[in-house]
Amino acid sequence: MSEIPAELRYHASHEWVSVEDDIATVGISDHAQEAMGDLVFVEMPEVGQVLAAGDEAGVVESVKAASDIYAPVSGEVVEINEALEDEPEKVNNEPYAGGWLFKIKMADSGELKEMLTADQYQEQIDSE
Repeated sequence: MSEIPAELRYHASHEWVSVEDDIATVGISDHAQEAMGDLVFVEMPEVGQVLAAGDEAGVVESVKAASDIYAPVSGEVVEINEALEDEPEKVNNEPYAGGWLFKIKMADSGELKEMLTADQYQEQIDSE
């Protein structure tokens, strides 16, 4: 059973968001990393890149497949998790901690209301 922290918000495409002030930390859910298997490569957006909610922001590749990562909120990328360049497996081992992907300065915090709660996300993955 995948871990789904209640304090996070979730995008239908399996990204999670943790918010502090106007900075959203983005990663992929435990469910998503389990489905992908062992990650071998993570491509992230560039610092300074401006993304709209739903834009492709990068790619995660596993031994099984490659999957796009989407920006769950609009804004400017202010930081990427450089540790993942050498250790993409951090996403598998710590999807909600050391395995975060990037941080984005949100243009509109109201977009968070459109994201799924932990319970709604659980319902989504149960129905897949």
